[in-house]
Amino acid sequence: MRFSTRWSSSVLPFPSQVVYNRVGKCGSRTVVILLRLLAERHQFNLISSDIHNKTRLTKHEQVDLMRNISNIPQPFLYTRHVHFLNFTRFRIEQPVYINIIRDPISRFLSNYFFRRFGDWRGEQNHLIRTPGMKDDERYLDINVCILENYPECSNPRLFYIIPYFCGQHPQCREPGVWALERAKQNVLENFLIVGILEELEDVLLLLERLLPHYFTDVLNIYKSPDYRKMGNMTGTVRKHTPTLEALQVLYHHMRYEYDFYNFIRDQFHLMKKKIGLKSVSRPTAHQASLLRELALQTPEPLDEDEELETDLEDANSWFVQP
Repeated sequence: MRFSTRWSSSVLPFPSQVVYNRVGKCGSRTVVILLRLLAERHQFNLISSDIHNKTRLTKHEQVDLMRNISNIPQPFLYTRHVHFLNFTRFRIEQPVYINIIRDPISRFLSNYFFRRFGDWRGEQNHLIRTPGMKDDERYLDINVCILENYPECSNPRLFYIIPYFCGQHPQCREPGVWALERAKQNVLENFLIVGILEELEDVLLLLERLLPHYFTDVLNIYKSPDYRKMGNMTGTVRKHTPTLEALQVLYHHMRYEYDFYNFIRDQFHLMKKKIGLKSVSRPTAHQASLLRELALQTPEPLDEDEELETDLEDANSWFVQP
């Protein structure tokens, strides 16, 4: 691994340690492609881990990883699919965190079909990623998976986004208020920005404003024809929307994920307002109609002491994002 030596210790930008603990199927491959181009242009050290299936670590593994990250020559940006690491707890200097999430049902659908059928990079891509998957599982109707409560389509597997922000504590993997509130607290205290994929161009613009030595020109690169050719290959294939009944079940199971998503969306819009950017994302008429129907027809929750939230703005990207 070759590291950039452009920056001397006396002129390091601030912050010079950035961690992007990327959430799966939230546009991270798109962003990593951009980061590779930006690292070459701006001469910062980009370390993109190839470990995709180990988000939870033992204490020993946490310390080893945090020390390795801290030893990367600055300025650096380290990215990996990993749940939040609390450097301060182990008396290691805390880097700045950034991240992007998306509507929880949209993320779930993208992952469900990606595991089975891959993306536009190649028709056989999915066979490499999930070689042990049998045909009856690969071609399992998503409505059957959801309505018959298959493990892949129920909790705790649906409780996916919050642990990336809650951290490595075992309770962070249990759907509930404790993990939700800890995740919110970590966002407020440790993350410079958490954007939403539905407004990716605004996320990139804010990153350019907040971290110019990493992200200057990122929006121009993203909009360029050459990048578009690469970026269009990351869309999941064969994806379709479940029935309204199945969506209702998902929506109930993912109520903590939606609480967190709404919190992040509000924080992101507040940041845009402070900087002077207006929110431009709006559900299409088709989306708004379905969401109204979903809110009206969602039955009482299974647990009598819990209420199911039915915010009509929730899940506003089930149909639009790869």
